[in-house]
Amino acid sequence: MTTSDTGPGVALVVGAGDSTGGAIARRFAAGGYTACVTRRDAAKLAPLLDAIRQRGGRAHGFGSDARQEEEVVALIDRIEREVGPIEVLVFNIGANVPCSILDETARKYFKIWEMACFGGFLNGREVAKRMVTRGRGTILFTGATASLRGSANFAAFAGAKHALRALAQSMARELGPQGIHVGHVVVDGAIDTEFIRSNFPERYALKGQDGILNPEHIAENYWLLHQQPRDAWTFELDLRPYMERW
Repeated sequence: MTTSDTGPGVALVVGAGDSTGGAIARRFAAGGYTACVTRRDAAKLAPLLDAIRQRGGRAHGFGSDARQEEEVVALIDRIEREVGPIEVLVFNIGANVPCSILDETARKYFKIWEMACFGGFLNGREVAKRMVTRGRGTILFTGATASLRGSANFAAFAGAKHALRALAQSMARELGPQGIHVGHVVVDGAIDTEFIRSNFPERYALKGQDGILNPEHIAENYWLLHQQPRDAWTFELDLRPYMERW
C-alpha cells in the first residue's frame, strides 16, 4: 500500500467508461482518493463525475487521447500541478474489435495496438517518472483473456494485450525495487454491461447465477491490489465467474 504524506492523493483512471473503469474510479473515490478520469470525449464523463460527487467524493474529468504523447504528457503535468500527486494509475482501455485475419487491415490493427498497448506505455511512463521520485505508487493495467491466448478472429486484440502484459511485467521488475507496485489484472469473462445485455442475451441471462462479472466486484479487487503491503505484492490477478471455462 502506498499513501501520500499529505493524504491519499490522486487515483487516475485512463479509460473510465460506463462499466469497469467507472466502477474503479468510484471505488477509489470512496476510499478517499481524488478520482481523475479520462475519456476521449470528456462530455461522456459527466454521469460518472456526478455520481462520485453525490456520494461525497472528489472527481475531475479530462478529455484525452491516450495514444497521443503530447496529450498524455500535458495531462499528467496538469494533474500533478493542479490536483495532486498521482498515487494510483489504472490503465483500462480495451479495444476489443474482432475481425478475421483475412479481412484485417493494417490501419485497424495498428489502431488497436495503439489503444490497448501504446497508450499504456505512454501513461505508465509518465506516471512512473513522478512515482519514482516519491518512492511509492501503484500502476495497474487491465488485461483480458486475450492477454494469455490468441483466439480466432482476435489477432489484433490478442497481439496488443499480449504486448501490454509484457510491458507490465517489465515495468514491475524494474520499478518494484523502487517502491512502485505494478500489477496486471486479467478479466476473463463477460462483464455486466449494456453491450453484453444487448448483443449477447444468452450470456447476460447468466447474471442471476453470478455467471457474468459485476464491475463493482472487479473494482474491489483493484482496490485490494493497491492496499497490499509491499512484502506481499501480487503482480498478476485473474478474475472470472465461477462457471467460466478456462
